[in-house]
Amino acid sequence: MAETTIIVALDFPSKTEAFAFLDKFHEPIYVKVGMELFYKEGPEIIKNIKERGHKIFLDLKLHDIPNTVKSAMRNLASLDVDMVNVHAAGGKKMMSAAIEGLEEGCKGTRPLCIAVTQLTSTSPEMLKEELLIETELAATAAHYAYMAKEAGLDGVVCSVHESRKIHEVCGEDFLTVTPGIRPAGTSKDDQVRIATPAYAKDQGSNFIVVGRPITQAPDSVEAYKSIKAELK
Repeated sequence: MAETTIIVALDFPSKTEAFAFLDKFHEPIYVKVGMELFYKEGPEIIKNIKERGHKIFLDLKLHDIPNTVKSAMRNLASLDVDMVNVHAAGGKKMMSAAIEGLEEGCKGTRPLCIAVTQLTSTSPEMLKEELLIETELAATAAHYAYMAKEAGLDGVVCSVHESRKIHEVCGEDFLTVTPGIRPAGTSKDDQVRIATPAYAKDQGSNFIVVGRPITQAPDSVEAYKSIKAELK
């Protein structure tokens, strides 16, 4: 069974809180910098986090016309992050353009590029009633994943419940990054399709994204270590 890596979501309003959290760790970890923190602090915070030795998933979910996404990814490539993403709903041309931009902009190894299939806050009812997509969630996610693979991407963001199906459709080497991870007994917050770390590993998730169960725990380091132990 493939190793499952924890990505800690730095969902903090500013660098002050983010660095106070990171100061608790005496080892490099994999972190996710999303819209809230990046839009507040800008590219400088990426540089600061990388200087501390951490790996970064820059979670901006690009979704625009292909040329705009290509140009944006060319710029993001210069930040030396380890993973970036787009929305699969932008289509194959847009996803291919994202890869082209990354390859043009990076000086070394290209960041992993993954596509969001459906957000873990999306319920089957929302999919049909609001988005007018009649195909059931797992099939929709698998289709988006196959498009992403055809476009040359490295994997997708999906819920744990679609991870195994996506590996069946796209192969074991195609990465699945799964948010909505909640250790047993913790709050589900605004997530709908959630799962425990152990279940995520069992379903073949390559990366699990964990936020509040670690960042808001009384002892964040111990919470991180507990999840890491559960994965082993």
